[in-house]
Amino acid sequence: MKSKIFIKPYLLTLIFIIASVFSCNKLDLQPLDRLTSETYYKTSADFDGAMFASYSSIQDLWGTSTENLNERGEFWGITLATTDDVTINAKAGDQGDLAKSNDLDNLFFRASDLPFASAYSQIYEGIARANIVIEAVGNGKNELTPAQQKSYIAEAKFLRAFFHFLAVQMWGTPPLILEVKKDINDLGAPNATKDALYAAILKDLNDAYTDLPASWDAANLGRASKWTARAFEGKVNVWKKDWNAAIVSLKDVVTNGPFSLFNANTNKQDNYEDAFDFKKENGSESVFEIQYGGPFSDDNLWVFDDTHSENFKASQGTGRVWYWDASSDAGAPGGGLGWYVPTQSLLNEYEAGDPRLAANIYKAGDTYYNKAESVVPFSAAWSSTGMGIKKYFGPRNAIGAAYAPHGQAGYNNERWLRYSDVLLLYAEALIEKGGGSSPEGMTYVNQVRARVGMPASINPDHRAAMRHERRVELAFEPHRWFDITRWGIGPALFGASWKPHYTVFPFPQTEIDRSAGKLTQNTGY
Repeated sequence: MKSKIFIKPYLLTLIFIIASVFSCNKLDLQPLDRLTSETYYKTSADFDGAMFASYSSIQDLWGTSTENLNERGEFWGITLATTDDVTINAKAGDQGDLAKSNDLDNLFFRASDLPFASAYSQIYEGIARANIVIEAVGNGKNELTPAQQKSYIAEAKFLRAFFHFLAVQMWGTPPLILEVKKDINDLGAPNATKDALYAAILKDLNDAYTDLPASWDAANLGRASKWTARAFEGKVNVWKKDWNAAIVSLKDVVTNGPFSLFNANTNKQDNYEDAFDFKKENGSESVFEIQYGGPFSDDNLWVFDDTHSENFKASQGTGRVWYWDASSDAGAPGGGLGWYVPTQSLLNEYEAGDPRLAANIYKAGDTYYNKAESVVPFSAAWSSTGMGIKKYFGPRNAIGAAYAPHGQAGYNNERWLRYSDVLLLYAEALIEKGGGSSPEGMTYVNQVRARVGMPASINPDHRAAMRHERRVELAFEPHRWFDITRWGIGPALFGASWKPHYTVFPFPQTEIDRSAGKLTQNTGY
């Protein structure tokens, strides 16, 4: 039985706790227009539940729901369909739902689009939950020891920084929320400046690095450690283009941190596939991994998000297998939708002999592993590009324990930040500090290459070599779109389809309306 972060169901709806609910037999009720969590959180178990609720908002980025916003794994549309690595399978599934991702694929972004509203809701839900923990620890009304107080605040600050940084990547100047909103009539928040956002994010990450444990025990696998915070500090500084600060943080992780690449197999493709093996979750390469659970015989794909009215289970699965698996409408076994398929552009990016190609992409005739049910040749007719996504699947994940009995849900964790990503970010900071060239930076690019048996790069353009390596190593992970925007290569990749304002997404119009004019739209939308 693998270890997971288990989320207490009764805590998952406690974004805001109305005091009257917990004081129903008292006369000194709080006004109904005041929101508070005061006096509720007492024990470490209470705080664990509150903390895990914030983590669960990350799961919800890929949530599916027949209620609320009617989400269909929207974060894959945002981070995959927008890129040059993935296109929408023209033969796949329900075109009504698929149209949202198809618009993203065509770089057609609107403030009314559901994917942006869904991501915004989950991000600020996670921030609110982290702020509740910070406030409740500091109110002096709990049973925590001083050491526990420090640890909970540090973990909540990491999560608050994580969500704020994702908001910066998506919208550029989103609101900065550092406290629990108390007045239900004044919940709107204005845009923050990039300087203020970066300062707050980096302070939270530094505080987390200082007070989080270096590691957790087996019962708490997946919780952020001090090294997780330090790695994100380096990544934020890469985004900020503060190369010196990025180098300091990332060097610390590389030199002193606990991470290493999977690199024990003679078969170099196995080394890479180890990183996505269901049986090797939270391994040496995992810097931050989103936890998914199971098995539960009644897992329901449509209520993976914890904002649905159905009773929420302690640990849910991911709809990756439902949205990524080859299209049953096109004849593939297993009942998948097959919405997202690799592009010829990504295929062409791989060098001859790179085993990551076979680990990441199905081509016609390849052995196709349909969960644990059957093994058949992959058919080009199943995909508009003749290819399918293999990452997170393949032979080592074709086991029953990795999926719900109905086959529509998977329990394999989402690898958000891997050590190879950290090495390439470190290489990038060194190369950019060197004006586009750094022999030292290339040693880390070549370290990533060597673990899959690829020779050292001979590309004299170190920046291009590093960017190539990020693309082939991190394919189908939630990074490519954000690499495109921060590198400013959209016009070169997409030509006339690219617009200058695509460096950020539109704020959801619903959030602008709710803010009563405080939140202003990004230019161009």
